[in-house]
Amino acid sequence: MSSESDSALVRHQGGCHCGAVRFEVLAPAILEVMDCNCSICTKKQNRHVIVPEDRFKLLKGEDSLTVYRFGSGVAKHTFCKICGVQSFYSPRSNPDGKGIAVHCIDSDTIKNITIHKFDGQNWEESMKKEDLSHMSKS
Repeated sequence: MSSESDSALVRHQGGCHCGAVRFEVLAPAILEVMDCNCSICTKKQNRHVIVPEDRFKLLKGEDSLTVYRFGSGVAKHTFCKICGVQSFYSPRSNPDGKGIAVHCIDSDTIKNITIHKFDGQNWEESMKKEDLSHMSKS
């Protein structure tokens, strides 16, 4: 169990490879990172932390972003159209939040990472077993 100081929010910044897209996000210094095995997360090695929309701020690069959708169309896989890096997206499990690619956060604000495995290959069954809605709530 986290102590109060471990769950305190810190201001993380990050972005894509070429620097065209930059963001900041309020999240704990100890990040609970989702490791999903769905088809797109596996292909992109998309380990991400889910945060409420109101804790995310795009600092620059809106004009450098493009979106990929597939399947249900709920998830918005946003990536830089210059370098191709997805530094954040809107996940299907939490369309009211953002999934932040942990490897795109400037690491000086990350204290530690815990990995949470999610069976995205069996998405519907996994969502029935596991309520992830709290992750995108303030």
